[in-house]
Amino acid sequence: MRGYFGVGVEGISKPMNVGAIMRTAHAFGAGFVFTIGAVYSKREGGRADTSDAPEHLPLHEYESLDEFRLPRGCELVGVELVDDAVDLPSFRHPRQAAYVLGPERGSLSPDLVGLCDHVVKIPTRFCVNVGLAAAIVMYDRTLTLGRYPPRPLIPGGPVEDLPEHVHGEPVLRRSRGGQKAE
Repeated sequence: MRGYFGVGVEGISKPMNVGAIMRTAHAFGAGFVFTIGAVYSKREGGRADTSDAPEHLPLHEYESLDEFRLPRGCELVGVELVDDAVDLPSFRHPRQAAYVLGPERGSLSPDLVGLCDHVVKIPTRFCVNVGLAAAIVMYDRTLTLGRYPPRPLIPGGPVEDLPEHVHGEPVLRRSRGGQKAE
């Protein structure tokens, strides 16, 4: 899969939920995790994060939204159950993305939603646990951006083999001096 992604939370009050999200992010190959105004202690969150994610991927902790920064070119995707959000199954994931989820028993702050390039919702009848929501979004990203064969037309039917990857001709890029590189 090309590109990268990160996962973060705003205003989470239960370290176990942050730990579960971090473990899942690690399992799905996230490039980083982040918190904004969240309560997290490695000791408490580590009970849910048995992979010890902070030892394997960067954890960026921001006290407030004013401090929050993303890598250049990274699109912010809010995950929120609101009417005008795009249904996750219809969403095209950016190659460089950071997904942010809100607090338990709450929503993303209006200021953070205002910073989002996209807002998606998981089409459920009511909110699911924040850790589960993060896992669903990461699974959907993997499913849609990964290189998997199409699903069979009948239940349990045969799975098609992926066609062999074909490499194109080399692409010559311009060097800093404006000359074509050899």
